[in-house]
Amino acid sequence: MLASEYLTQLIWVKSKEGQDFVMRLSTSFIAASLLAASTLCMARSTVPYEIVTEEWAPYNYTCEGQLKGLSTDIVMAIMALTGDRFPIHVLPSLRAGAVLSRHPRTIMYSLFRTEERNSSYKWVGPIIEESVFPYKRRGASLVIKSVDDLKRLKRITCRHAGVIPAKLQSMGFENLDMAATESIQLYRMLLAGHADVIVGDTELGVRYYLGVLGVKQSQLEKIPIEVFRSSLYIAFSADSDDTTIKAWQKALLQLKASGQLAQIQARYQ
Repeated sequence: MLASEYLTQLIWVKSKEGQDFVMRLSTSFIAASLLAASTLCMARSTVPYEIVTEEWAPYNYTCEGQLKGLSTDIVMAIMALTGDRFPIHVLPSLRAGAVLSRHPRTIMYSLFRTEERNSSYKWVGPIIEESVFPYKRRGASLVIKSVDDLKRLKRITCRHAGVIPAKLQSMGFENLDMAATESIQLYRMLLAGHADVIVGDTELGVRYYLGVLGVKQSQLEKIPIEVFRSSLYIAFSADSDDTTIKAWQKALLQLKASGQLAQIQARYQ
């Protein structure tokens, strides 16, 4: 017999002896139930969040075993204000996204807040607004003045997965070469003549990867056709409590008001 069934029978039997006892028993039961629920909520609130991120320079990346990047600096600055010390795990891109979607009390940075993603998570931000443009080798004879010109190219090289190839596919591009598994491969392929046009990174990202390769930015030419624009955010799993969300958003606003957010952004310009 379930405890609830026993309680119901007990109340029914004793009700013949006096309504007052029934009320006291019911009140005690309700109080005990509320106390148990409160205890569960308090226990849950003490469970720390886990943060996941991916290798995506210059926003979040590892260098000589240290986690760095514009977004990393902002997340660390936020936790310094909130007093949180959540662990951060660097995972492959697709796995990090899967963990955010499937695991409770999870935070992921940095994520473009797109219409498709908006209702799936809770958000803190924006961190920074960014745009993505195609690039070609300086001096290449390609004449590209419109999106239709891009679609008529033999191929456009981009990463194998992520928001950029998904966006290009949604725009009707059927000439995508999605062979690159890492951003830096795009620039190696373009410079070696194995790609004609690449699309993959923001201007900060382009500058970073060319620096890693020791290549002057003047060797590439930005094609002035914006194929993507969005703001970067910190994403929280849908079960995250609103108190934490508000505390992080408040901390981000404090960083902005104090000028510290602009200082962090300037370090990566």
